[in-house]
Amino acid sequence: MSENIKPIVIEWENFARTLTPTADGMTPLGLRDHIHLILQFIVDDIQSEQSPKEETIKSRGKKARNRAITAAETHAALRLSGGFNIGQMTSEYRALRASVIKLWRRTNPFMDEKDFEDLTRFNEAIDQELMESVTYYTHEVLRSKDLFIGILGHDLRSPVQAIMLSAELMPRMGPINERQAMLAGNMSECAERISGLIDTLTDVTRARFGASLPIIRSQMDFGYVAHQLVDETRAAHPGRNINLDVAPGNLKGEWDKARIGQVFSNLLGNAIQYGFQDSSIDVGIASDKDSVTLTVRNRGVPIPANKLSTIFDPLTRATATTGRHASTNLGLGLYITQEIVVAHGGTIHVTSSEEQGTTFTSCFPRSRPKPALHVA
Repeated sequence: MSENIKPIVIEWENFARTLTPTADGMTPLGLRDHIHLILQFIVDDIQSEQSPKEETIKSRGKKARNRAITAAETHAALRLSGGFNIGQMTSEYRALRASVIKLWRRTNPFMDEKDFEDLTRFNEAIDQELMESVTYYTHEVLRSKDLFIGILGHDLRSPVQAIMLSAELMPRMGPINERQAMLAGNMSECAERISGLIDTLTDVTRARFGASLPIIRSQMDFGYVAHQLVDETRAAHPGRNINLDVAPGNLKGEWDKARIGQVFSNLLGNAIQYGFQDSSIDVGIASDKDSVTLTVRNRGVPIPANKLSTIFDPLTRATATTGRHASTNLGLGLYITQEIVVAHGGTIHVTSSEEQGTTFTSCFPRSRPKPALHVA
């Protein structure tokens, strides 16, 4: 292998060049990156003495590190900063493994026991380099996520809170005329809307990076909260007919009241936006022994059958029949709704037809699901 470094590097560079559009415009040096150091590590690893104990430790991915940051980790950092996704980066190692084994077989058509041992150690070394690259890449992506959430949660929220406070203080500083009062009200309303968008973006960022939404459970009556939230929606949309049917039964459980409010707001907002203005919106609350079910039904243009499977995906939106925000709706509401339901251990699904209308059904377990017991 040490005698074929040059053709291996050329193969690496040629493969990296195919990872378009990321590799477009990169210099040969940039495409090669740390391949020389990675190959040198593999050669040194194969040629080093290895006891049976060390072989076992290495096979379990627990070999001791010799430096603060390895060539594989540096390679991951540079590929991340260069815009390569994790699939493109890992494919480089796959191509490297294939090209080395191909050269190996070409120069050693009749492999003996020592060759098979070296090949095994080569694969172990490649796996170690791959693990280091993937681990470092993932760690840096998660760190970027935390930084982004921090910016959303603090740096953007601070000026919004300042605007809200200013709008609240304006009437207290002295007499203001009707137009000034209207402007102060508009400032407060817009700031609250921006604050809600920040909350939504923060939730989307968490969910998209694999982190579940934070849920703070407390005892609550689902029926009582439903009456509150539906009344608020009726007040905000006096021209719409919203019916609420709460079935008799035990509607108490442990849920996050604020998150449940988001579910109501998103589903009712969706029904108002996509339902016909002259049709009613029906909200139903029912229960069984273990859970409470919320249904929201509206009549409007049915969701196409081929769109039902992706309706909860982010940045997916249908064509609104009403609503002044139809053109700017990014389709995040249903995605957040699904994440909230899943974080409660529940399920949500949708049916849609011209005859029956569109119905979203979400089921919330009364308490936190118990972790499954694994028998060794």
